[in-house]
Amino acid sequence: MGRFIVRRVLQAFIVLIGASAIAFVLLRIIPGDPASMMLSENATEAEIEQMREEMGLNEPIILQYLEYIKQMLTFDFGDSISRGLPSMELILSHLPATMYLVFWAMIIAIVIGIPLGLIAASRKNTFIDSVVSVLALLGQSVPSYWLGMMLILFIAVQLNLLPTSGYGTGAHVILPAFTLAVYQLALIARLMRSSTLDVLSNDYIRTAHAKGLPGRIVMFKHVLKNSLIPTITMIGLQTGQLLGGAIITEFIFSWPGLGFLTVQSIQFRDYPMIQSLIIIAAIVFVLINLIIDILYVIIDRRIVVDS
Repeated sequence: MGRFIVRRVLQAFIVLIGASAIAFVLLRIIPGDPASMMLSENATEAEIEQMREEMGLNEPIILQYLEYIKQMLTFDFGDSISRGLPSMELILSHLPATMYLVFWAMIIAIVIGIPLGLIAASRKNTFIDSVVSVLALLGQSVPSYWLGMMLILFIAVQLNLLPTSGYGTGAHVILPAFTLAVYQLALIARLMRSSTLDVLSNDYIRTAHAKGLPGRIVMFKHVLKNSLIPTITMIGLQTGQLLGGAIITEFIFSWPGLGFLTVQSIQFRDYPMIQSLIIIAAIVFVLINLIIDILYVIIDRRIVVDS
């Protein structure tokens, strides 16, 4: 198991290096001069040249990349152009709000999605199965920005049950967390239903029933553990993707997280801030998937042997 974890850590490091290289290239092949984009339209050529010098854009590309790697290793990406504060300081101040939102969104998705998938699979081709399948399809089809605005309109404005936006209390997180969770909830329910049906068709499940074990014992002791394996992998991937999906949700609900910071940085054309956000997003995504790989092994030790 230790060898498996070390191998996964090395693979995660390689993926992170590749992601950082892609981010470096993409930010430099985007049309337009980053220095002039971050200045006003009335900026003089001397001011643009000074900005290029401050950003190191006049250096050879290989030196720029080496400096970029140095910044990534030391988490020093310079100062935000629009705010005049260190980029990492701003990211760290906004990160807790995003992690708080993503945590509750995933909790909602897991707590509702997994039982729905189990119930649908255990009652295959019944009315309950049809209802769950339709709701899951709708959940994956509804755009998050539309759902967020509808929740604000009906729950917050007309019924006045929850705040329309902001951050600070438990009531503030309900609407944005549910908006962010709906797609993931539907995806988990559909995958859980599919994996549960696959497990239910195995011989050892029929043997357990033949031995006279109660259906509830078979479901929770034999079916649930094995059907959770692909679901947990997907949950890890989706947790990383929630960081990207949170951009729209945070902007709609004025949630002061990384998504809201990203939108503002793009609006202000804050080059150092955008670069920092890309790297942090890559690091978080890789770490989440590494944790999921380790959990995968804990749940099913056979994976170590197969690997």
